[in-house]
Amino acid sequence: MTVAYLGLGANLGDARQSLKDAVVCLAQQQTITVLAKSSLYRTAPIDAQGDDYYNLVVKIETSLSPHSLLGLCHSIEHHFGRERPFRNAPRTLDIDIVLFGDERFDAPDLVIPHPRAAERAFVLVPLVEIDVDATIPGVGPAQALLSAVADQRIEKVQTCRCMALDKLRAKAGGSRDDTSGVDTSGVDTSGGTPPGNASPHGAEPAKSGCQ
Repeated sequence: MTVAYLGLGANLGDARQSLKDAVVCLAQQQTITVLAKSSLYRTAPIDAQGDDYYNLVVKIETSLSPHSLLGLCHSIEHHFGRERPFRNAPRTLDIDIVLFGDERFDAPDLVIPHPRAAERAFVLVPLVEIDVDATIPGVGPAQALLSAVADQRIEKVQTCRCMALDKLRAKAGGSRDDTSGVDTSGVDTSGGTPPGNASPHGAEPAKSGCQ
């Protein structure tokens, strides 16, 4: 099992609800255990135009390989209607692998740690919130990097308490499939399906009891 950190963001549709639903969707996967979730943050777009983003970071434990986890993240993105018309386009949901254990990985379709993690307040601030000792391999402690991004606008919105996720934790040891709240019928849960075989664009976003 590997401890990894995922960065989630959205600025289209009901972005706040989409992020809450996406966390529940991740928690319902048999190959993932959600260990911690940051507060929700509102941030200004970087190198792009459009509405402000909502962001959070999730700490997980997973049995998946980096590429299998990437495939699962893309599948969930597609389930929430993610499209990629151009670089840095506004998005209904974005899930990035920020850290994957202590691994340093460089492939054409996946770089770990995320190549811009050390330069983004919307990654560093929520990351340090849930793990003050988090370290970016090859760079250094995340907390030490905060001063360099102090000029980037970021605002904590709320604690983003998710009742459906609390139910999952309360039922530890039971079947995750019996937890109501999010429709994941359009999401490949194996973690190994290539993004191109994920649910079609435009799928209805999952609905949960998150509040």
